[in-house]
Amino acid sequence: MKAHVYCEGNQCFVTGNLDFSTVETLWKESLPLLAPLCEITFDLSKVTSANSAGITLLIEWLKYANREKKAISFANIPASMMSLAAISGIDKFIALG
Repeated sequence: MKAHVYCEGNQCFVTGNLDFSTVETLWKESLPLLAPLCEITFDLSKVTSANSAGITLLIEWLKYANREKKAISFANIPASMMSLAAISGIDKFIALG
């Protein structure tokens, strides 16, 4: 399943599979959507599956927000992604919205 990101206000929704075949496109698709926002909440409730590439995408969004001085949080992170985040030690950096 193809992945997609779209925003409504400062809420950005991520859909589909977050894997090695989709995250680069999602990253590029998200940048123009994020540019005008001061606060960003990513809702991952529609993510159907994810692997470590999905965690890498979250890290890249965190780095982007830090670099651009934007507030960022994540909501409805699938349990499988939270497990990967805990294993990699980044779970403490993911602000839950």
